[in-house]
Amino acid sequence: MNKGKYYITTAIAYTSGTPHIGNSYEIVLADSIARFKRKDGYDVFFQTGTDEHGQKIELKAQDAGVTPKEFVDNVAGQIREICDSLNTSYDKFIRTTDDYHEKQVQKIFKKLYDKGDIYKGAYEGMYCTPCESFWTESQLVDGKCPDCGREVKPAKEEAYFFKMSKYADKLIEHINAHPEFIQPVSRKNEMMNNFLLPGLQDLCVSRTSFKWGIPVDFDDKHVVYVWLDALTNYITGIGFDADGNNTDQYKKLWPADLHLIGKDIIRFHTLYWPIFLMALDEPLPKQIFGHPWLLQGDGKMSKSKGNVIYADDLIQFFGVDAVRYFVLHEMPFENDGVITWDLMVERMNSDLANTLGNLVNRTISMSNKYFGGVVENKKVGVADGAEDVDADLWNVLTDTYTRVTKKMDDLRVADAMTEIFVLFKRCNKYIDETMPWALAKDEAQKDRLATVLYNLLNGILVGASLLEPYMPETAAKIAGQINAQLVDFEVLEECAKNQDTGRASALYPSGNKVTETPEILFARQDLNEVMEKVEAMFAERKAAAGVVEEEKEEVPENVIDIEPKEVISYDDFDKCQFRVGEILECKEVPKSKKLLCSQVRIGSSVKQILSGIKQHYSAEEMVGKKVMVLVNLQPREIAGMMSEGMLLCAEDADGNLALMTPEKMMPAGAEIC
Repeated sequence: MNKGKYYITTAIAYTSGTPHIGNSYEIVLADSIARFKRKDGYDVFFQTGTDEHGQKIELKAQDAGVTPKEFVDNVAGQIREICDSLNTSYDKFIRTTDDYHEKQVQKIFKKLYDKGDIYKGAYEGMYCTPCESFWTESQLVDGKCPDCGREVKPAKEEAYFFKMSKYADKLIEHINAHPEFIQPVSRKNEMMNNFLLPGLQDLCVSRTSFKWGIPVDFDDKHVVYVWLDALTNYITGIGFDADGNNTDQYKKLWPADLHLIGKDIIRFHTLYWPIFLMALDEPLPKQIFGHPWLLQGDGKMSKSKGNVIYADDLIQFFGVDAVRYFVLHEMPFENDGVITWDLMVERMNSDLANTLGNLVNRTISMSNKYFGGVVENKKVGVADGAEDVDADLWNVLTDTYTRVTKKMDDLRVADAMTEIFVLFKRCNKYIDETMPWALAKDEAQKDRLATVLYNLLNGILVGASLLEPYMPETAAKIAGQINAQLVDFEVLEECAKNQDTGRASALYPSGNKVTETPEILFARQDLNEVMEKVEAMFAERKAAAGVVEEEKEEVPENVIDIEPKEVISYDDFDKCQFRVGEILECKEVPKSKKLLCSQVRIGSSVKQILSGIKQHYSAEEMVGKKVMVLVNLQPREIAGMMSEGMLLCAEDADGNLALMTPEKMMPAGAEIC
């Protein structure tokens, strides 16, 4: 089955330093999409790589006492090692110092110059070295770079400029005609309202104040601006030629089906890049997805603090597939995700060790105990006398492919993984419902016991097959332990169309012999032990970097010092909607030590909100309280229940919580401003 080509790219990583886990998230996200598409019948080409030119790198190389090329060779090698350590299946790793790329950038620059889209002038403004961007005074935020918040310095130099405004109307027309072009929609609105509709300024596309870049071959005082250099990798990497002699690979793959990038560089990819392509008379990519950030929950990662988390750190603690699960599962579609050590341990123990690992282990163990490891399919359909509980499991099993595919089509990768774990949880529930240990005591129930264990092995096989794009090593281990080949998605797609009797979902080979000694897929972790190792690792890293702990000023009693977060703009804050809510009902969430589930009236609507405050408030005392609520938070499933907002609390140094309540009587729905 061939559903056609699928060309996916990540942004290329900037070689100014080793990327932390937040940067590495993107390559895992792209890999999971690429693997899924391959298994779903697409001819996939997956490109990633490194961005290696610019003033920032030139300065870092000087500080390190090496040439820029030596510097980027070293960092690019580290970045590629990280990609490989995370088991990513890229087809092409491009470097912007590759000879073919550099020659094509020069040809592209000359072509656009000859066309009149690039002209020579002079630039004067405020310059941000880390972003390598010029800004006018009006564009600065509190006198600093609007992109990164760092200091800017006045600069003036001769430069070449690209006529952005020439193509602005055409780009607006394209975006309006193709609502899927920029995702999520909030990113599209930001680009339209903040940049395109107010009017684009011409873009500086060359520099003379440093030399580490691709020379403009007809004016060697200039090097090509880093974004014109970097963005074109998406076409040079597959054989684009500015003279028109494109390779067969380029003709096959372009336009790209998906550019996957971080939200911080959305402007460059959704404004500059499409306009460059228009000027080259090349088709635009089909979709650009600006994913959110993966943040460290216990404070901003900083080398000076010695608390930066790298991919190999997490792999050492938890293993490759567990790390892939963490970063994919904890990232919402549109809002920033948070990763903490205690959350990773919790996911390891609950989702991976318990829900998945324990399911596989005890199913194999029961197969060995009751049937010597050989389980035959006795009753595969309703017509054969299967029970209702079997049919319910089959329905979940056969629907999972469809649900996962729908989530993946919408790039909701975390939600797709959740759907797979719904199947694993249903298998665990099936064990509780059928009680194989009880059936084993009755010889007359032997065929029924065989059916139950077969259905479990079948469910595990389907779940592992769907899990393969996200956790490939784990899927392969499961298949090996149950002695079966992972199922092609084409087969699962066919099963979804024929799920009436359960016969179509009988995919596990009847009569197989499972392994005699099942391997523990994921070992449970002790949080205290993990944190001891983490603290030792960070202490060692600080010592190696020569970091000295600063003496803190004495803090007055009843005052808590805080770790400042990233500064946000008024526009960011304005997106949050806070209201007064009244708690109508409240109950404890089953099997949770922390969660209460409240029904909160906000104006004429009622929202269900889960809060981790059970240790501080009883369900009974919550009823009737007026509370402060963040109401426009994206709904999220927690402990199998949907939560549609957040109750605001304060926490002291001892971990005591207090709900934030209005000082005066206020109606439910009153705006907090």
